[in-house]
This record gives sequence, C-alpha cells and structure tokens, in this order.
Amino acid sequence: MTAALIGVPGAVAMLMGTLCVHALPDLPTRAWLIGLLAFAIGLLSLPRLRLFAAVLLGFAWCALRAEFAMQARLPYALEGQDVQVIGSIEGLPRQREEATRFGLRVESAALAGAPVPLHGLLRLSWYDDAPASLRACGRWQLRLRLKRPRGFVNPGGYDSERQALERGVIAVGHVRSDPANRQIDTAAWCVDGLRERLAEAITARVADPHDAALLRAFAIGDTRGLDDEDWQVARINGVSHLIAISGFHVGVAGAFGAVLAWLLWACWPRLGLAIAFPQAQAVATLCTATLYGILAGGSLPTVRTLLMISVFALTRLARRHGAGLHTLALALLAVLAFDPLATLAPGFWLSFVGVAFLMICIERGTHSMRGFLRELTLGQLVMTVALLPLGVWFFGEASLIGAFANLVAVPLVSFVIVPLCLLATLALLTLPVIATPLLVAAAWLSHLQWRLLEWSATLPAAHGYLPPPSLWALLLALVGALWLFLPRAVPARALGIVLFLPLLWPRIALPAAGAFQAVVLDVGQGLAVIVRTRGHVMVFDTGARFRSGFDLGDAVVLPSLHALGVRRLDTLVISHGDNDHAGGAAAVVQALPPARVLAGEAGRIDVAAEMCRAGQAWRWDEVTFRVLSPAPDEENGTRANARSCVILVSGTGGRLLLSGDIGAAREPAVAAATGNGPPLVLLVPHHGSRTSSSEAFLDALDLQLAIVSAGWRNRFGHPHLQTVARYAERGIALENTAVAGALTLDFPATAPPRLAARERERQRRHWRE
Repeated sequence: MTAALIGVPGAVAMLMGTLCVHALPDLPTRAWLIGLLAFAIGLLSLPRLRLFAAVLLGFAWCALRAEFAMQARLPYALEGQDVQVIGSIEGLPRQREEATRFGLRVESAALAGAPVPLHGLLRLSWYDDAPASLRACGRWQLRLRLKRPRGFVNPGGYDSERQALERGVIAVGHVRSDPANRQIDTAAWCVDGLRERLAEAITARVADPHDAALLRAFAIGDTRGLDDEDWQVARINGVSHLIAISGFHVGVAGAFGAVLAWLLWACWPRLGLAIAFPQAQAVATLCTATLYGILAGGSLPTVRTLLMISVFALTRLARRHGAGLHTLALALLAVLAFDPLATLAPGFWLSFVGVAFLMICIERGTHSMRGFLRELTLGQLVMTVALLPLGVWFFGEASLIGAFANLVAVPLVSFVIVPLCLLATLALLTLPVIATPLLVAAAWLSHLQWRLLEWSATLPAAHGYLPPPSLWALLLALVGALWLFLPRAVPARALGIVLFLPLLWPRIALPAAGAFQAVVLDVGQGLAVIVRTRGHVMVFDTGARFRSGFDLGDAVVLPSLHALGVRRLDTLVISHGDNDHAGGAAAVVQALPPARVLAGEAGRIDVAAEMCRAGQAWRWDEVTFRVLSPAPDEENGTRANARSCVILVSGTGGRLLLSGDIGAAREPAVAAATGNGPPLVLLVPHHGSRTSSSEAFLDALDLQLAIVSAGWRNRFGHPHLQTVARYAERGIALENTAVAGALTLDFPATAPPRLAARERERQRRHWRE
C-alpha cells in the first residue's frame, strides 16, 4: 500500500488533503477522523482510487495531529490561575534588561496542590529578577500565570496563533514571585547546554558584539544577539534564510561533509575498494548534516530538512538514481508523515517550492567554472522570482534586490563563512587554540558583508509591501514564474510576467466621495484606528511599545496599513501621551512620515507634533474632520486622559466619534459639540472603564453602534460590567476588539454606517482561539 503513495502524484495528492485542513474554521471530531484515516488506508488497495485515498489520508492525518495539538493546550479553566509547574528549560534563554524569555517543557503541573493535565511546551517570561542560574538544561519548579496562545488578528501582520500550533506551544505566560521557585537540578549533559557554552566561547573570541552575534547565528543557530533592525536589513535584502540556521545551513553542512568525502577519496583512492565513492559521499553528507542539525538545537525546521537530506542520501545508498522531482516527492512524503503541521510554516513552502523550481527550470550544464557560474547566477534569479509570490502571501512584502544581494551573499556565506564557522566549532570542541583565527577571519568577512547589506537596504525601491493576495493571484503568479524559466523552446515565455499583474497590482476598493472607512485595530489594551477616505488616510493612536522592545506601531499598525494598500500617511493623531496610545508613534512616523502630526499632549510623545485643540478642522474628499476637545485654554494640570484629542469624522451618510480616554467630566462638552447629524458610531471612551460612558453622555448621543478597544483578559477589567450594562439598557450594540479582533466599519455616502468585518470571523481557522 505504501507504494501507492510513492511518486509525484501521490505526494501532491497527500499535500492537497493536508491543505484542505487549513481551510477549515473548525476541526472534525477525533472519532470521525480516526474512522476517515482507516477508510483512507483501506482505499489504498484499490488502484483506481489511490490518488483519492492519498487526499483523504493527508486530510485525516493532518486534522488528527491538529486536533491532538489543540486539545493539548492549556485548559480554559486554568487561564489566569497560578499553576505550580515542574519542567525542563528547552532552547536557549533570551536575557534582556526587562525580562528573560525561555521555553519550558512541562513534566508535571498542579493547581492548589491538585495535579492538572498539562504537558507540552510553554513560552515564558521572567520579569526583572530572573536568576543568573536560569540556563539551558536546567530543571525548575516554578509558579506560573498562564493563558492559551492568543495573538492579535488584523488585516495584516504576524499570526502568532498559527505559529503556536505549528511549533507545539500549549500556553504562554510569566513567572510569578514565589519563594518556592527553585532550580531542582541540571542535566549532566544536553545539546542546548553545549550550544550555550559554544555561544559563550564565540563571544569571548570575537571583539565586535554584532560580529559575534552573526557568527553565533551561523554556527549554532543562536539569534539572541540580533535585533529588529538586523532582521529588517535581512528581509529587505531577501537573505533571512542565511542568518539563522535553517534548511539552508543544514544543507551547507551536508555539502561540507560531501566535500570532505571527496577530499579523502581523492587523496586515498584505495578507499574505493572498501566502499564505493557515491555511497561514501551519501553517508558523509547525512552524518555531517545530522550532527550539525543536533548542534543547531534540533528545531522542527532543522528536523524537516534532515528528513529531506535523509531521503536523498538513502536513495543514493540504495544505488537508485531517480529523477530529482521524484526524490523531492519522497522527501515531501517523509515530512508530511512526520509533521503534517509543518505546512503551516512559511519555511516549508519556501524550501520545497524553491528546490522544485530549481530542478524544473535550471538545465544542468557542464562541470566547468563557466557552467557553475551560470547555474549560480541563474539559480539566484529563479529563486528570487519564484519565491516572490510566496513572500507576498506570507509576509506581505517582497525584496526587489534579493537576486543581486543573494548573488553576493550566498557564495560568501555558503563557501566561506559557514565552512569557517563549522571548522571553528569543531576546533572549539577538540582544539580550542586554533578556533580564534578561524573566528576572526569569519568575523571580518561577516562584518564586510553586513555593511554591504546595510548599504543595499537603503537603496530606493529595494523593498516593497503589497496587500495580501487572493489564492488565485498567488497561483497565477507561481504559474507565471514557472512559465518565465521554462526551456527556450517554449514559446512566448515573456508573457509569464502578465500573470504577475493580479499579485503586484491588486484591486483596492476605495470609499466614494463623501464616504469613509475606519478600521479599529486589535492592539490589545490600547488603541489604534485607521480612517480612510477616497484619497487620504489618518491614523488615530498607535498602540503601545513595551519595555521588551515589542512595538505595536511596527508589529500591527504598519502591517495593517500595508495590507490596506496605504503608501502615504496624511495625518497622525495621538490622542494623549499614555503608552497604550502613543507608544508606537515613533515607528509609524519613521516608516511612513505623515504630512501632519497632532497630539493632545505634544510634550509627552516621542515625535514632533503640534497641539490638538478644539476648533481645528479639515476636509478630505467631502468628509469633514473636526477636533472637539481639548479646549484651547486647557490647563496643563488637567489629567492626561482629560486632555485626549477627540475627533468627529463626518461623511454624508454617517459619523464616527474618536473619543480617546476622556472620562465622565469631559463627556458633556464633547456631547454638546457633537451635535446632530447622520447616524453616529462611537469609539467607547477609555476602553469602557467604569468612570466613562456616563448615562448622561449616552443619552445625549443617538448611537447606532459602539466599539471598545481592549485587551483579552486585561488586568483592568475593561470594559467594566457596569459600563456594558449602560449600553445594553439603551439597546446600543457593543463590539469589542478583544473578542472580535480588528473591526472594519464602512460609512457609505448614501447609506447608514455598517460593521463590515470582524477580523476573527473573516480569518476564522481551526487554530484560532
């Protein structure tokens, strides 16, 4: 029966079944899936139904794995509770000034002394006073406050819930202060402990901290020393795959083993009498790749790559020389059998699609230097064009200079820097005295290369953002890329560019004159709103920036603007200086410098701004923006919330009142200034706190809908139950970003306002909380 799956059609069929799972909003029951799995295995014995059986097999196996993973997550009843956990640290802890972040593999857990069913990987933070003994391989008893993985859901941006499922994270949380927190013991030996010691040895031998951070990433996959700016440079140049250990690095290690085997057989040809060179080279490739993969931490991406290399090596050991695509299909089947949830990871698609394009599109030339250079240069061009659609699909961005950056970076990293790092790592384990010159040489080359990448990242049009494409636009672009690089005999290959047009020039629906659209973003306990007319865009508040450096302006506001196709920002309004409203302002201004910045407390924010005062007004595309508060003579001693900049946006069919954090004392003046007009939607003041949304305020406004921007299970209890009750008593519909994700509001020119989308519903998937 297994032979029924061998081959490209069987692998593609099983992949299609796996992908069907990821389109589901909810997973079938476990019993139903087990029955379907047994049925699919039975169908494999029928030759005419084998491809159909492969589809069912891929669907049932992936769905069953996903169902087990979701059921393993923290029980809802334990969210917000203090749980006593015993577990082992997994990976390398990331120490920062404000917190230490680490993974903990749970062995046992208890609530109030009673055991609870909790097993799996936790992602934790230990704030402020993390002990120095919190290191790899440690076994700890900790008191934890946990919650299920739940991320922000917006028109664009990072999907942390999908990644949590793909990586097997069952809960996130932080360590609570408790005298009982203690280290139980430390493993006598573990891979992560060795990696930690190697990282320290590299740091001690390389003077420049940034060069040392790059070498740690190249050598052992330790990216703790790289910051957001480093990753931005890598993304702009399209070289992220070169920085951290991934399939690329494990492949380079395998190639290193193949070269070592070639050198041995070249120096001692009589070795061929004992074992044939092709088989010896396959063994050397697999062994070095496996050892390096273990040294890199044995992450899931590394394991997937090792599976691929194992298939190639075993094919050679079996003295079979199948076509490249057939061998790639075997590797695909191995990955799907081992970890079908790998299909959730962008790296899975970038790896398999990239290799498939190289196999299909590049004709093997001679073994001369000219043939090698041709394959190298054409290969970078093929990879850049072929992976551009996937980059837009997964990340909403594309490197336009990736082919040229990789043309320099790939040979330097593949043939020089990584081999030097491999030799230095081997020397650190066996003969440390010779490791220093190797590391110094690698550091010098890495430094030179990084300066070149930083320069190229500043080039005009080096990098672009695009709205998320439709599935059809993605598939058309992939077909277009394949068409461009088919053999020369294929006619009209240049027409493949046409198939990229739906991806590169998507149709964006803009409001008509007199109409506008507002997107209340999901930024947790904070506020950020995008207001768009036909030709202009205003951002009202930008969410928080945390001590860890996590910036919602960069992580949520900017990706959402890119996803909406916004390339120019006309006005940025920061209601007041509190971090949950103003923290992300600097990131937004740096990336999309607005023509104007208004702020209720210009002196408390990190960007230059003019004071926001009642009476200011402007008009875009027949939509009026009017500042209602604070008053021009506002005293400096007034509380920050009361100084919030309040703006009324009025179209011909509806109005939106952006109220910031004003409280009950300021509400009467705002209600009076709002006046009468088209139907009104209210952004609930101060996230629905008990001291806002007074009865008099709600009675004075004829509200059609009210929106709360708040964090899931936030510590303030927003929106307060009494506030929610006041809205319910008046029959005012209340929506909450904490529950619904980002909320899109349409204000047509000739119709009442309407709630156009709840992002958690629009992006409903089986991994979504």
